[in-house]
Amino acid sequence: MGVSTAYVPQQPQPARPAAPAPTTAPYASEATRLLCAGTYLDSGYRDEVIDELYLNEQRIAAPSLGFDASRVLAHALRARRLELAWDGAILGLWAVGAALSQGWLLFFLGLGLQLAIASWIRGRDEHPPLYRVVPAFLLRWYSRIGLLYLFAATVFLAFGAGGDSSGSPSPYDGVYGTTSTSGLSATDVLDPGGSTFSALQAWLALAVLALIALCVAAQRSQVTRSLSQELSTRRFPDAAADPALAAVGGRLLRMIGRIRAEQHQPLIMYHEARPFCGAGSAYDTWVLAVELRPDAMRKQRPLTNRAVLDTVRPLLEQLRESAATGQFPVRDRLRGLEIDECVFLPVEGLLRREDAPYRPEVFEDHRRRAVEEGAEKRRHFLRVRVGGWEEELVVSVFFRVHTQGRMLMLEVAPHVLTPVREEFKDADRVAHRYNRNSLLGKAAYAVPRVPRSGGTALAHLGRLAAFGWRLLTAGNAGALPEGPARSVRELGAAPRGSLFQEMDVDRYLRTVQDRIAHGVRAALLEAGYQTGEFVQKIVNISNGGVNIESVEDSTFAVGSHATATSGAEPQKGADGDDRPA
Repeated sequence: MGVSTAYVPQQPQPARPAAPAPTTAPYASEATRLLCAGTYLDSGYRDEVIDELYLNEQRIAAPSLGFDASRVLAHALRARRLELAWDGAILGLWAVGAALSQGWLLFFLGLGLQLAIASWIRGRDEHPPLYRVVPAFLLRWYSRIGLLYLFAATVFLAFGAGGDSSGSPSPYDGVYGTTSTSGLSATDVLDPGGSTFSALQAWLALAVLALIALCVAAQRSQVTRSLSQELSTRRFPDAAADPALAAVGGRLLRMIGRIRAEQHQPLIMYHEARPFCGAGSAYDTWVLAVELRPDAMRKQRPLTNRAVLDTVRPLLEQLRESAATGQFPVRDRLRGLEIDECVFLPVEGLLRREDAPYRPEVFEDHRRRAVEEGAEKRRHFLRVRVGGWEEELVVSVFFRVHTQGRMLMLEVAPHVLTPVREEFKDADRVAHRYNRNSLLGKAAYAVPRVPRSGGTALAHLGRLAAFGWRLLTAGNAGALPEGPARSVRELGAAPRGSLFQEMDVDRYLRTVQDRIAHGVRAALLEAGYQTGEFVQKIVNISNGGVNIESVEDSTFAVGSHATATSGAEPQKGADGDDRPA
């Protein structure tokens, strides 16, 4: 007789735990790389970085969330050195060319200066007003036509065209209001200085202009080579091979050391007017006051600030968990959620920047005492940070709780760092396109920039002279310490992110704030305080307020000037359905 075998269906295999979220060191993050690239592409941004982190050495560095400000500073100084070297070469060519051409090239320089003035009149707005557009348009085209005429006249004289004629026109006629002297040929024209401008000098002028164009093209090639090599995604994580960090002087080495000692500390030294400098823009900051009412059916326990935070934190840590499988691993950035406790201290009172109390034992003392304080200047926060989009989108939620006078006060201050500016993100694309462009394309880039290259170089040298004067005379080295005034990350941020990024911001904030509400409610229940039959759901609204959808048998006050009053008789007894929404 055969043995019957019962069919046993295959049992579901337990899901394998998700792999830990990959972490990238701040110095190698994508945000750091793009900010470093921005120092080569935008001289205005570069100057702001140097002013904040190098010139004003009395200022403590702003918290650097997801990036390394010291590496950005190193590249900003390197980009300035390279730019000044090329500016010196270009100005030298203009000076030599002006001497060889007996001042002829100065007319090119003057018209190029007019082009720069036209750009200044128009401004940087995408849609400037009409009173700026019209004069800028007229001056720009007047200068362009003048440059074309002047270049044609130079070529005309270089080839000796026109022959001898007592009434031959000078290339200065019609542009600068001068008239030619009769009896001179086109190859022997009288210039304003009273000497003659010969064909040889015209050829020298053209040669110098060609050399200036080569310098402009070579400068651009060096910038794009830096973007595509040491700032490439492949090489940038290797900080040891970074040329910007290899060529550091004494002052830069000192400033880098200070920035690295300050930028990632849990103890935040702040300026009173800018406490959250570096965290981005405030996003619906709100304050909530709840009246504490004992529940007769539960045993009362002391409700401290620490007890509430210790209840909230595990719930926030659960957001790192996911139902990931080996086949479809979850890539949600909440897996890399960072939770820490930070203490804000005002910088006033310090005599030296080096005296900031960053030692671990000092911070622990501040943290222990500040967590139970009602707080004014010194404030303790639980900080929850999510770095999305390769640390380009940083969402931080600062949460603190305080119990006093049978009231529970919550402060929630969400902040959002928007992605890096679009022109910085296009650095790889710009470098790739230029490096693979044809000679004609590179010439089309360089030639139009020749006339204004001298004025641009002079402007750069003028800014450097002003910077050097302030460095020598401002007395920042011996000044009293100051809190951070600006964050280089905020300076390099775009006004807003894409629709996907804004959706992620809302998702992160709603999730974190819901867990905070869940944890606070759980802490109230455990301490024996009744909550009644109410369902609370906090929703961000556009005007920065908070919408409490449903409140039952409890008193809530929302806003900085709100007060809590009782609107209903308390319900006795425990409620088994008291669950957070």
